[in-house]
Amino acid sequence: MSLKRLSRTWLIRTLAAAMLSVFVASPPAACADDRPPNVILIIADDMAWSDYGFMGHPQIRTPRIDRLARESLVYRRGYVTSSLCSPSLASILTGQYPHQHRITSNDPPLPPGVTGAAARRDPRFLAARKEMIAAFDEMPSLPRLLGSKGYLSFQSGKWWGENYRRGGFTHGMTHGDPARGGRHGDAGLAIGRQGIKPISLFVDLARAKDAPFFVWYAPMMPHQPHNPPERLLAHYRDKAPSEQVARYWAMCEWFDETVGEVLDLLDKQKLSDNTVVIFLADNGWIQDPSADRYAPRSKQSQYEGGLRTPILVRWPGKVTPRTSEVPVSEVDIAPTVLAAAGLRPGPELEGVSLLDDRAVAARPAVFGEIFTHNAVSIHDPASSLRFRWVIAGDWKLIVAERRNEPNASIELFDLAHDPQESRNLAAAEPKKLEELLAKLQARWPTGRGDH
Repeated sequence: MSLKRLSRTWLIRTLAAAMLSVFVASPPAACADDRPPNVILIIADDMAWSDYGFMGHPQIRTPRIDRLARESLVYRRGYVTSSLCSPSLASILTGQYPHQHRITSNDPPLPPGVTGAAARRDPRFLAARKEMIAAFDEMPSLPRLLGSKGYLSFQSGKWWGENYRRGGFTHGMTHGDPARGGRHGDAGLAIGRQGIKPISLFVDLARAKDAPFFVWYAPMMPHQPHNPPERLLAHYRDKAPSEQVARYWAMCEWFDETVGEVLDLLDKQKLSDNTVVIFLADNGWIQDPSADRYAPRSKQSQYEGGLRTPILVRWPGKVTPRTSEVPVSEVDIAPTVLAAAGLRPGPELEGVSLLDDRAVAARPAVFGEIFTHNAVSIHDPASSLRFRWVIAGDWKLIVAERRNEPNASIELFDLAHDPQESRNLAAAEPKKLEELLAKLQARWPTGRGDH
């Protein structure tokens, strides 16, 4: 079934549910002062940290995200834990690093002798995927934690965790059934490209029940396929170095338009003042100018092009708009949302609240891990490890895992003077190397790195 038909069917069913919900008994209304804020989490899919107007891109137009940035606390040096969709999204949901939540890769190991579409239909592959996804049952989940405070939660867009309920969402779009094309979002992937009506219906439902809400808006944008409307593509054709780049740039603007639709929905419903909006990307993307693929040192890499993302937090009247250059991490998203909702994060969450300036400033470093696209073993995170990295201030250390990256060297970069990571200072700065290595080993001592 096509995404368009899936989306239409989902809309009809959800609209019916929303209409029925008006007649269902609702919990008593809370006083305005006691009501926790609504939360909308906006997650770009495969978008470089520099590809926004407010981050200085000379061509890409992102007026709605730029406006959001002007109204937000902007962390210009945000980082994802891993530069691949599934582990990165799992870190946002759980507030943990991939080696902790164990979703290290997009897919489980391929069965011997089977590749491509045949592998994804293989019973052994499907059984391994089901076992891999079962990790969600054992980890903290932001929607489940918010549910303890009466929140309704909605999943839309990219989602690798089978049915949306597996992640703790009360409502959602993704069915997750492999027999019907379930893998990384299925029916949910219609969001954004085909409008945001499902989100609007959910907001109506939550308001009818007088409940605070949490929305996961993770459209597959600007992710491939890069098929933007011609009205946008025409603007970039004579400005980009190639058709492929023009298409990617136009996709960024198309995504920006959908972000505007979400923010306009809040304004029209008079919900903006009591809604926390958080924005980031799941991983970076540098468009190959000669082919429909990403360039090296971006997605799946250990470099800034794959790991860095701006992180924005808007909460009118509660968060003062400003800009910070302190490195922060996507594992901070869950503690931030919980703090805004009046909930105390448990010790299993690794991050700090981005609303707590002292905690952000006091943290000594942020960390991350790069794994193989298909897991080597779903039970042993270290088996799939390619690189570990740590950033402390302006310094970044990358350590390779020899069994998966036998030819890689340890790398040390001064990001303040070398943001493109072109000069490896590992030999020239041995004390700084050892200092950062100690931090990295304290975080996850795999014992298999060669330095």
